Amino acid sequence: MKNQKPNNSDTKWMGAGLLAAFVASLCCITPVAAFLAGIGGVGSTFAWVEPFRPWLIGITALMLGFAWYQKLKPQWDPECACNTNPSFWQSKTFLGIVTVFTAVLLAFPYYSGAFFPNQEESTIVYVQESHVETITMDIEGMTCAGCEASVENAASGVEGVLEADASYDTGKATIKYDRSKATKDEVIAAINKTGFTVKTQSNQQE
Repeated sequence: MKNQKPNNSDTKWMGAGLLAAFVASLCCITPVAAFLAGIGGVGSTFAWVEPFRPWLIGITALMLGFAWYQKLKPQWDPECACNTNPSFWQSKTFLGIVTVFTAVLLAFPYYSGAFFPNQEESTIVYVQESHVETITMDIEGMTCAGCEASVENAASGVEGVLEADASYDTGKATIKYDRSKATKDEVIAAINKTGFTVKTQSNQQE
């Protein structure tokens, strides 16, 4: 008779897959966690993980796939003619929960920006055209939308900043500010406090 026997290795594969997914998302979890906790200087701590992210995702898929294979394949135990009921932690339900949570975790970089304030919801500010200046900066450490939002939020927090736009694809941030109220150094210092580093910058007066 076929028998689904509890297998502790299933739990190990689930845990390993979940850990790999967590590590793969650290580069984007860290900026959000730092923002929510009000901790500066750690935003880019795990930026080095980004090049390994595809490999970690692959490892996660393999581990969870093997866990599902172990869970679904029929097993024969000649010494037992009964069906053994596994505990919740070894059940398909728990494996399903882990799989869904892992998928949400791996997708974190695509929705991490939602944890930051909406920069579009701002009041109208009237500024003399001669006072408006735009600075474009190369930012080191941005790897996802959460990193972009972290840089934009930090720059927008400086009084006098009118617009802030960052892109992890280009590694650049463009900041428009009122130079009668803010300085380039203040904007750079605010961004550097997040843990991301301003490497070079260029100014353009409007």
